[in-house]
Amino acid sequence: MQPTIKLKTVLQSNLIYYILFIFIIIYIIINTILITYDTNISNFESIIGTVTDITYQDEKMTFILVSNKEKIICNYYSKNYINLLGKKVIITGERTTINNNTIPNNFNYKKYLYNNKIYVKYNVNNIKIIKKENIFYKLKNLIIKRINTFSNKIKPYLNLFILGENDYLDKSIANIYRTNGIWHLFAISGMHVSIIIILFNKVFKKLKYRNILISIFLLYFVFLTNYSLSVIRVVLYYILKNILAYYDIKISSIRILLLCAFLLLLINPFNIFNVAFQYSFLVSASLILMNKRIKGNYFKKIILISFISFIVSLPITINLNYEINLSSIFLNIFYVPFISFLIFPISIISFLFPLLSKLLEILITFLEFTNKIIYNLKLTIVIPKIPFIIIIIYYLAIYFIYKKNKKSLYFLLLFLLIINKIIYKLDNNFYIYYLDVGQGDSSIIISPFKKEVIMIDTGGNIYSNYHISDNIIIFLKSLGIKKVDSLILSHGDYDHMGESINIVNNFKIDKVFFNCGNFNNLENNLIDVLKKKNISFYSCYKQLEINDKKLYFINNKNYNNENDNSIVTYTKLGSYQFLFMGDASINVEQDLINKYKLNNIDVLKVGHHGSKTSSDKEFINEIKPKYSIISVGKNNRYGHPDKETLDNLQNSTIYRTDLSGSIMIKIKNDKLKIKEYMP
Repeated sequence: MQPTIKLKTVLQSNLIYYILFIFIIIYIIINTILITYDTNISNFESIIGTVTDITYQDEKMTFILVSNKEKIICNYYSKNYINLLGKKVIITGERTTINNNTIPNNFNYKKYLYNNKIYVKYNVNNIKIIKKENIFYKLKNLIIKRINTFSNKIKPYLNLFILGENDYLDKSIANIYRTNGIWHLFAISGMHVSIIIILFNKVFKKLKYRNILISIFLLYFVFLTNYSLSVIRVVLYYILKNILAYYDIKISSIRILLLCAFLLLLINPFNIFNVAFQYSFLVSASLILMNKRIKGNYFKKIILISFISFIVSLPITINLNYEINLSSIFLNIFYVPFISFLIFPISIISFLFPLLSKLLEILITFLEFTNKIIYNLKLTIVIPKIPFIIIIIYYLAIYFIYKKNKKSLYFLLLFLLIINKIIYKLDNNFYIYYLDVGQGDSSIIISPFKKEVIMIDTGGNIYSNYHISDNIIIFLKSLGIKKVDSLILSHGDYDHMGESINIVNNFKIDKVFFNCGNFNNLENNLIDVLKKKNISFYSCYKQLEINDKKLYFINNKNYNNENDNSIVTYTKLGSYQFLFMGDASINVEQDLINKYKLNNIDVLKVGHHGSKTSSDKEFINEIKPKYSIISVGKNNRYGHPDKETLDNLQNSTIYRTDLSGSIMIKIKNDKLKIKEYMP
């Protein structure tokens, strides 16, 4: 039997795909669960390697260095951009820790790097170029140089469509696209590569070996987009299909897609956790399987394709964003052709012929303007994180819909999402979160059955453009929360309320509480927003009800000092006493113990980040906290927490957000449990 006949027999057999499936599952389990990967690179050393990817923003250069087949992520601060792409360099610096996300259900950078086989992060002090780039990188550098000649409006989109880079797109715009459910259109996908293939086929239609020429270009395109999984998938599919056609081996499209998935998982089993991999293969497989049922005119087909893609990718989208846009199916009817057949091709043509860049700029302006309008309509619904078991049942239901054609099972899909919401609603435990917001404060109390959400402070870093509240927003949405019943701002310092406007703009807020004393500029800016949104606000308030419990604001004296005017909140949840001190100093502490009997506090939110101006020994001896929570930034400039404060708290169990990350306290059956979200 000839080799091609043997191969044809094997590929057309059902058994081989079952064997491959079992093998890949075992291979993934061994590599991702049973084997632990690490590096041999020490803390301090010079490293020689080649720079394979680089971004530069806000004087920070981040690049990937490949040294002896090991990838290292490097940070280098410079006022001037240095073109290192493709060059062989020697770097010196210090190995630093790669941290997990410390606010629950947020993006885990450490896990993301690990899944991409990156185990080392370096802060680089010095770079020396020892060898120039090869021809492939030279061409890529020329492309980057040409992209940089375009306007700031166009540049991010050329980076998206030509290089597959999304780091340069404004984060607020990217968030709007994600919320509107069209972000997938900006990732170079099968549709974009298909357009390139069609264009090449038209240009080289008379060439005998045009498929080989196209394949060579597509392989370089994979390199150009830094080995994007969605691009690899479609290029690999194209090449396999042509090879099989050449040898007259006829197998179905779904089997070719499965072979592509097997090969990519064989190369890196961690690809199974890659969102681009999940989206690409799930949506592609569903559209191939449902191809015969996608009938009708162009608009009907677009609606069906959008609907199928939406349904199949829904659990991934929810567990990525914790919300869905109800209008995304209909938005895709317009934006799929608008972006794929208008903006994408004109971006490529504008790159070649810059005279068309003005037209591209008009189209991009229209795209951003219309998406902002849609985003402001707030047609999204918040859905909590979906447990793995419900995801499995969800996809089993989709399988039976496909195999049995039972449309009634669509109701099961909806029911599963409703059940997911009910699970969170029926939770009858109190949760108190002390969130890791760096050198700032933010705590959240969630009452049983999610009836009320109390937020005490929002955090904020005046020295950074980064909004820590974006992580808080994701966290709250992951719990299915879309409303904050009471926002308590202990006082008007930026590290306690600097993120308040972002919180107010992203959630329905019932009431806002300010401390006693005059309003400062930061508080007045927030009040202007509250008035526009018709949100009630109060100052110098005395108590607040949460279900059948009460929160008492026990510091109502005006000290003519912002820190000392902090709202000090006392509450009893179950049989446990909680005290939140804001930035109140020793003076306030003395007044409190003279005025109240604050004995045997179970959980103390330590005042002023553990500064020596708070947590006086007399006060701590009086209240006798069992647990002390200090919200403090890692390696902060103030030296918090102070050693004297730590000594005063030594009889309690101390938790620090710089060491423990966020801290969750759960009160279940009147028993207190503590969980840390370690860096």
